[in-house]
Amino acid sequence: MAHVNDPELIHRLLTTPGRWAVVGLSGNPLRPAVHVSAFLQQHLGHEIIPVSLKGDDVHGAKGYTSLDQIPGDVDVVDCFVNSAKVGAVVDQAIAIGAKTVWMQLGVIDEEAAARAKAAGLNVVMNTCPKIESAKLGL
Repeated sequence: MAHVNDPELIHRLLTTPGRWAVVGLSGNPLRPAVHVSAFLQQHLGHEIIPVSLKGDDVHGAKGYTSLDQIPGDVDVVDCFVNSAKVGAVVDQAIAIGAKTVWMQLGVIDEEAAARAKAAGLNVVMNTCPKIESAKLGL
């Protein structure tokens, strides 16, 4: 069964301050993750935690190379990786006890979404928090 995003969940995630681990967020200003994470941090008031292969610090936030290196709880794992790689990120999110997995626009993995839901995580798939914020007038 295909995943369907819950508009109430999206509203709650965007309007409730949380810790967002942004996987695929590096210091490269040409990548969409840089702009979306700045919006999450500076406009919506979320704490962002950059996660990338190099572990770059971004927007004044300490970067990490994997989710399991992040100290403390993670509310949302925001996935800026392609669909072929997102399953492994979702499995890591489950392993660290994240509350939600958000797969960005164009990132679709129904099996990974089902695994996350079965493990008790909330799932948002194939959309962007910046786009959803605009729809909500945030």
